Amino acid sequence: MSVKILKMEKESAPAVRFIGKRYENGGNWEEWWANRWFENLEAIDGLPINDHGYIGAVRVTGGKPEYWIGMFFPAGTKVPEGFEAVDMEPLDYAVFYLYGGEKDGEFYSIDTHNRCLEELKAHGLKRKEDDWCFERYNCPRYTTPDEKGNVILDYGISIVTE
Repeated sequence: MSVKILKMEKESAPAVRFIGKRYENGGNWEEWWANRWFENLEAIDGLPINDHGYIGAVRVTGGKPEYWIGMFFPAGTKVPEGFEAVDMEPLDYAVFYLYGGEKDGEFYSIDTHNRCLEELKAHGLKRKEDDWCFERYNCPRYTTPDEKGNVILDYGISIVTE
C-alpha cells in the first residue's frame, strides 16, 4: 500500500447546503475544470462554509450510491442556475489525512476506504451507515506536492455519536 494514513481527527460540521452537481456513476472532474464550474461557485455571495477546498461527496440513497462534486455553503444559500443542492444536517465526521501519490488512484480505492473503516473501529468509532463520505481537496495539502511528489487528501466518513 503506497497510501499512508497520517492521522485521523474528529470534526463536527454545522447544517450546510452542498451546491454542485449530482452523478449516478462517479463524478466527472475534467468536466468541472473544462467548464470552470468552481469559479461559478466561488462567485456566490458569501464564501463557502470553509476554505478547505473542493469536495467530492458520496452517500447511499434508495440503495444506490449518489456522487456529488461541489462545495459546502451556509444553509439556505441560493443555488445558481445550472447547479443542484442538497441540504445536510449537522454531522460528525472522522477525517483521515491520506498521504501518497495522487496519480496512482489508490486514494480512491475500496481498499483505502476499508483501511479507514478499520481505523475507525480501532478508535472505538462507528460509521453512520448510508450517510456521507467525502474527499476534501485542500489547498495547499492536496494541490502542492512535496519533494517526493506526494500530496495529502482529506477523506471524511460520517460517524455515529452518542
